[in-house]
Amino acid sequence: MPIKLEDIARETGFSIATVSRVLTNTNYPVKAAVREKILAAAEEMGYQPNLSARSLRTERTNTIGILVDDLLSPFSPPVVRGIQDYLKEHNFLSLIINTDWDPEQERLGINTLAGRPVDGIIFVEYSHLTPNQVLDSLKKPTVFVHRLFGTKIRNSVVPDDQDGAGLAVDHLVSLGHRAIAYINGIASWHSASERLEGYKQHLAQHGLPLVPEWQQPGDWEIEGGYKAAQSLLQLANRPSAIFAANDMMALGAIYAIQDAGLSVPHDMAIVGYDNRDFTWIFRPRITTVVMPVYEMGKIAAEMLFRQISGEISDVEEVKVKGELIVRDTCGADDSLKTKENANHTTSPRRVLLQREPEN
Repeated sequence: MPIKLEDIARETGFSIATVSRVLTNTNYPVKAAVREKILAAAEEMGYQPNLSARSLRTERTNTIGILVDDLLSPFSPPVVRGIQDYLKEHNFLSLIINTDWDPEQERLGINTLAGRPVDGIIFVEYSHLTPNQVLDSLKKPTVFVHRLFGTKIRNSVVPDDQDGAGLAVDHLVSLGHRAIAYINGIASWHSASERLEGYKQHLAQHGLPLVPEWQQPGDWEIEGGYKAAQSLLQLANRPSAIFAANDMMALGAIYAIQDAGLSVPHDMAIVGYDNRDFTWIFRPRITTVVMPVYEMGKIAAEMLFRQISGEISDVEEVKVKGELIVRDTCGADDSLKTKENANHTTSPRRVLLQREPEN
């Protein structure tokens, strides 16, 4: 027989109303000792809440939809992890739909979630240039995280790319560099234009020249970084440092410098962007700016949760700042380098494998 609220009330000596308030985690004030006793009894007795009944009473399902353009993207999984970690703290679940950058699949995914009993929807790396008519017709709270279209919209969480570019430029200037080049991503991308603007602004703040030939086009890929660095190396007024708009192009630039018989960082300093996994494995380890994707996921989930609970309605776009990870490609002193956990990606699995088997 399933354990009911009445059973827990009888076991603990508290009223059914008090037991219900504790187990549904309402804001009604309950003494800590009372709460602990009820929760301990519920766990010991194996109580499982009837979510269907609860959703009928509250008109909420404690479930949200997540529409992801590409679950294999290096940025989507940590965003989703951030969302789910926040949801877990508030006893929410998620339904995830992957659309593979296909506008038709995206439309079908929106329609699917619109017809499902979800309390709201988070769009991860949403790729339409503008929200479409299907999205406008949704009667559910919505949040965009790491959107790829350029227009500023409400209820969205994005990286502060201008600030991130500034971190890269400021670091190079602090190491004595005055001739700093920039390898851009695809010019039509919002992140490319924002990082270029941050590069320009911080050069100006330091009184450094903005040299047109030091701004090279790229394509976000290794080959694009390689070609751009080759062009920079052929200049008579060659720069002493390169800020690449992502880590893939930074890696390509390093290859080009090495193939020219030069070394990083002695002949040319390099800073990347995103903090991809390979940046701390590759030698020299790449100095880079962190894309705060996990934090963006948590903030997006909180934004949606507060809309669902009625605390807020629409909110202005939120920009999340990253941080600089100082490694080996700029020649910084060891005392300035970021302290990192080399086993950070495998430590949970290591703990599990080292655990003694249960009898």
